[in-house]
Amino acid sequence: MNKILFLFIYINLNLFAQYQVGHTTITFNDPSRTGGTGSGGGPGRQIQTEIYYPATVAGENVAIINGQFPIITFGHGFAMAWSAYSNIWERYAAKGYILAFPRTEGGLIPGPSHGDFGTDLRQVAEKMLALNNNASSIFNGKVAQKALIMGHSMGGGATMLAAANNPNIVGIVGLAPAETNPEATLAASNITVPALIFSGTADGVTPAAEHHTPIYNGLASSCKNFVNINGGGHCYYAQTNFNCDFGESTSSPNISIDRAQQQLLTYTILDPWLDYILNDNCEAYTTFQTALTSTTGTNAISTCTSVASVAINANGAVLTASTTGVSYQWYYNNTPINNATSQSFTATQDGNYTVKVTYQYGCVTSAPYAYSNGGVGIDENIIAFKLFPNPVSDVLTVFNLSGKIATYTLLDLSGRPILTFESQDATVTMDFTKFSSGNYFIKIEGFSWEKTYRIVKD
Repeated sequence: MNKILFLFIYINLNLFAQYQVGHTTITFNDPSRTGGTGSGGGPGRQIQTEIYYPATVAGENVAIINGQFPIITFGHGFAMAWSAYSNIWERYAAKGYILAFPRTEGGLIPGPSHGDFGTDLRQVAEKMLALNNNASSIFNGKVAQKALIMGHSMGGGATMLAAANNPNIVGIVGLAPAETNPEATLAASNITVPALIFSGTADGVTPAAEHHTPIYNGLASSCKNFVNINGGGHCYYAQTNFNCDFGESTSSPNISIDRAQQQLLTYTILDPWLDYILNDNCEAYTTFQTALTSTTGTNAISTCTSVASVAINANGAVLTASTTGVSYQWYYNNTPINNATSQSFTATQDGNYTVKVTYQYGCVTSAPYAYSNGGVGIDENIIAFKLFPNPVSDVLTVFNLSGKIATYTLLDLSGRPILTFESQDATVTMDFTKFSSGNYFIKIEGFSWEKTYRIVKD
């Protein structure tokens, strides 16, 4: 798909908030340490935390909506307040996440303790998860047991300290993560959960070669991603902040995009990543992979496994998924079939069958297979099409041998329609020169039949 078109479609589909945003303040405490920020949390270190969540109405201490929602604990940058990240909480609380912002280690003098901040991030994530079983909390019964740690600059480096050897989190995100003391690069070697790192190519505050890249290279995650935002800066992941912006004005002369552009590029890739990691939406992983490779203004590297396409092979009534995955679910006319969770399934009645294959990262659903009388496609002998060439470089020709009017729909790998038209012509052509290389599906439909073909664009 055209990169600009993908960016336009994806951003516009995600501009609409689903929920109102509520806010509350909780001061957690750690009796084994001293210092911190806030009061009332008990003896020891005070960890005042600003929490934003999906609510029934916008406001302070309002009720959280029905459901259970995952946790994102966010670490602020050096000499920056949590309030600089209103763009983060306004977007993601509205999308159904609970965001917790510890306010500790925010001063200039004395300098912040990176180690304490990392521990604060770790503990806040744990304590937020525990609120699900706290009968006196507004979060009682409302917290999904999924937590991710995210941070910007110093908070990005502290994210590594918080995530190292941490069994309570499922992923991390670093926005221009800075090296810390103790070293974030060393802590990264003890992080195995999926990771996503963002870096602006014009960042002079924490240059990638000294900060972001060594941290990324140090990660032990089997699935890690590094996104370069071309012409992006250091401070633009947040809203305007005097301390950060002043430092950037003296060190980053080559920034070529504005704050709003950098944030939109970040969201386009971050949104489906969070949906996959925290909501178990495996289809979002395919969207993420597309965004990773097709978002204009960025380039990326990734170690994550690509999602394979899947077709259904038939041997009589025995239908088999063409690829091996972690798990399977078969469907009959778009309805899940109970206990049909093996790579093969024996059809028992005429109709359309599909299979959803889940891999280590992500999932994909096959095109429908029309089964009738031992595996012969419905109207197979009278509804006939030939497609040439396949793979295709420029123009695909479809020969309609049925003489019947048909609706043609071109779909991308995730099942989204790219174009559709109707024709009764014996020969139909499609221009593929404007499409990216990869796999596509062509669905051809009539009054009482449907056929789907996989096409490879080379």
